Amino acid sequence: MPKNPPFKVPPFFTTKKTNSKCLTTSFTTLIQNPKPSSTSLNSTFSNHLKNQRLDSARAVFNKIPSPHVSLYTKLLLAYAYNHRFPEALTLFNQIPSNSKDTISWNSIIKASIICNDFITAVKLFDEMPRRNSISWTTIIYGLLSSGRVVEAETFFNEMPHDDKDIATWNAMIHGYCNNGRINDALRLFRLMGSRDVISWTSIIAGLDRNGMSYQALVFLKKMVGSSDVEISSTTLVSGLSAAAKISDFYVGVQIHCCMFKFGYCCSLDEYVSASLVTFYASCKKMESTCKVFGEIVCKNVVVWTALLTGFGLNDRHVEALEVFGDMIRFGVVPNESSFTSALNSCVGLGDLEKGRVIHGVAVKMGLENGVYVGNSLVVMYSKCGFIGDALYVFKGIGEKNVVSWNSVIVGCAQHGCGVWALALFKEMLREGVESDEITLTGLLSACSRAGMLQKARCFFGYFGRKRSMKLTIEHYVCMMDVLGRCGEVEEAEALAMSMPVEANSMVWLVLLSACRVHSNLDVAERAAKRIFEMEPDCSPAYVLLSNLYASLRRWSEVAKIRSKMKHNGVVKQPGSSWITLKGLRHEFLSGDRSHPLTEKIYEKLDWLGVKLKEMGYVPDQQFALHDVEIEQQEEMLSYHSERLAIAFGLLSTVEGSRITVMKNLRVCGDCHNVIKLLAKIVDREIVVRDSSRFHHFKNGICSCGDYW
Repeated sequence: MPKNPPFKVPPFFTTKKTNSKCLTTSFTTLIQNPKPSSTSLNSTFSNHLKNQRLDSARAVFNKIPSPHVSLYTKLLLAYAYNHRFPEALTLFNQIPSNSKDTISWNSIIKASIICNDFITAVKLFDEMPRRNSISWTTIIYGLLSSGRVVEAETFFNEMPHDDKDIATWNAMIHGYCNNGRINDALRLFRLMGSRDVISWTSIIAGLDRNGMSYQALVFLKKMVGSSDVEISSTTLVSGLSAAAKISDFYVGVQIHCCMFKFGYCCSLDEYVSASLVTFYASCKKMESTCKVFGEIVCKNVVVWTALLTGFGLNDRHVEALEVFGDMIRFGVVPNESSFTSALNSCVGLGDLEKGRVIHGVAVKMGLENGVYVGNSLVVMYSKCGFIGDALYVFKGIGEKNVVSWNSVIVGCAQHGCGVWALALFKEMLREGVESDEITLTGLLSACSRAGMLQKARCFFGYFGRKRSMKLTIEHYVCMMDVLGRCGEVEEAEALAMSMPVEANSMVWLVLLSACRVHSNLDVAERAAKRIFEMEPDCSPAYVLLSNLYASLRRWSEVAKIRSKMKHNGVVKQPGSSWITLKGLRHEFLSGDRSHPLTEKIYEKLDWLGVKLKEMGYVPDQQFALHDVEIEQQEEMLSYHSERLAIAFGLLSTVEGSRITVMKNLRVCGDCHNVIKLLAKIVDREIVVRDSSRFHHFKNGICSCGDYW
């Protein structure tokens, strides 16, 4: 008798006759076209979404029988984050009406906001059958994030009281702060029934961002005294930022101690570490800054950039650029802020060569067309004397903001390219970019350096009538500068007297400078009197008035002023010029003989002096400004600092190359005439940046047209 099998035989292995052909077909079909389960489809769908394969995810979604509303929500939000809003809206409309819940409605409203379609967001919100606090908070926060504060206020006021949870109040406070309405933020903060750490942090950070750093620290102290709120690292970082801005070292150290007490200094939080570096650098404590940096375990790009920026803030630009080089050597990839700080240090040094190297690194990383790096490159090239390169970079910036336009307009103004500045402003208007206070400053400066008085009057009147802008003292100073340069000294004085706020010493200094140029002694003496009433020890006022008397050969008055300066301990700022070659700055004072190449420099100047006389040059004695013999006056003029720097540049650079000299004071008229002739004698372009503008000398003429 056969033994029983050790297991139960499956039905298809029984001796019952079956159609073998049919059985084989069934197995083949099952293997080739297996029917996927809902679980596997959901898993595949989620995997595609996670890897941003939206079309593949949609294909899988279409195969899911009766997909749950949560799957619709996931897909429509994925469409939104990839700015495919029409597909998101279509998908939402495909959700069965009886399946649409509050979450799906909130998601499509959020998708509308992500894609900046606020009209649709508001329309969908109005159509919602049921709303919860998240619905209200989503629409309010979205409107606030786009600057639509009035609309957000309307929704907040219409929101049912029971739905106003702490998140909604926090959203309004945060939005008010971000849009500069700090008083409204404070009002809401005081009305809140209960507050959490986000409420306190929002108001502290908001006060700090809106120029009320001292008040921010007051609120931080109140928060610390509140036992029911736990302080977060973000709160302390906001407080440290406020302490840095007002250089309150004592309070900042206390906050540092709190960070240590709560264990935040030992964390890997990059913002805590970076904020500590920034704080000590802002308080001019670079030794402590470096110590804190050395103690940080995880030094990422944010921390490195904080150190780089800190050195720049303390005018230690050489060390700042060394930090930038160290970042790259240690494999830390610089971000846009790193490049901005490094380029600012190149400007501080006037080092175009290093600026070009950093520009090359930005090109390799594909950042040169980004708005932040692009803006910094525009400033760097224009301030180093290469406005053509600045314009080239500006054209390549992808999405230009108001800073981009202002940078290139101000740059053109500095180089005396007034027509270019006005053309760029017209293009700015065509692009729909809203101008601001800096735009007006740039335009007035452009008009001043090009002698376009009527244009300046039009701009001053046009911007003065704009409700969105308030004219500042700086704008009045610029307008007075235009009037003064154009010889309208009396009108400039009348403008100073009619200002809505009391004119400060800078206003009267501009007027005094104009009087010096146009030899208007009456107005000059009135302006000087105003200055001395406000600042008895104002060195520039003494110098300008003394120079005016000297140009009119009133030597007794010059002697009185110099005696008064000596009695009051007022020291004239010495004129200096410098030239940067191969990363080294060579600085010269008038009559300077301390440079290693002094002998060769003076030999070069003597040779150039002979050539100048051959071309008919006669020294302009009114710029000697000393009651001495003619020969001494000529010698004093011959060895002005800018001439020494140019002679050094001629000796130290390749023949035919351009020479760029920086000067801390305004170039005198005699030197201006001389440099025009020098550029022709040596057949080179010579660029001189003085306290007023850039002068491009070439072939015996200057870009300023002898108007500066």
